[in-house]
Amino acid sequence: MSNSTPCELISWNGVCDLCRQLVGKIRKAGYHPDIIVAIGRGGYMPARILSDHLDLMNLTSFKIEHYRGLHKEPAAQIRYPLTADLTGQQVLLVDDVSDSGDTFKLAMEHLWDRGAAEICTAALHHKVVSSFVPDYYARKVIKWRWIIYPWAIMENLSELIGAMEPRPPTIDALTQQLQQDHGIRVPHKTLMDALAMIQTDPEAYKAPDIEHP
Repeated sequence: MSNSTPCELISWNGVCDLCRQLVGKIRKAGYHPDIIVAIGRGGYMPARILSDHLDLMNLTSFKIEHYRGLHKEPAAQIRYPLTADLTGQQVLLVDDVSDSGDTFKLAMEHLWDRGAAEICTAALHHKVVSSFVPDYYARKVIKWRWIIYPWAIMENLSELIGAMEPRPPTIDALTQQLQQDHGIRVPHKTLMDALAMIQTDPEAYKAPDIEHP
């Protein structure tokens, strides 16, 4: 991971907007899945929101491991296989992002093996460097950057902060460093949570008699 990795921080409201865009494209295409399958972990939240908007109760998931924070493993691997029988079903396969494309490719192979009759894929973001293009995506990422979703913010921030040498001595300096190196502005309370996660005393970063937002 580079010390100047460009990032984009997505809010929960931003996620909801992206999901609405995605639902609109699925409806416009006239696709009516029988079941939604989430790729864990990134696809859990988008898939649940899509199931709500599409009024589809049939929702399940399985887990593929490819990234730990910003670190990419050599190859995507299925950690917890899908147990559902998909024989004859039209499937909407959901993940948060198509980054390298390897996760989607492995996931589709797995679903075909489980008997799926048809598979359409959906993601919030599609990076043009990816070797796989989802059938539906809300936003195309032309200039590469790491997307930080709200469900992975602690994991990603702890890695970004942990890589800082030397680590900024104050919460304001840490905020400025993240903005300078990665282009993101993170609320102080979120940084305090991330510091606690990486076993750094958050109290040491609090200036006396100053209440941070």
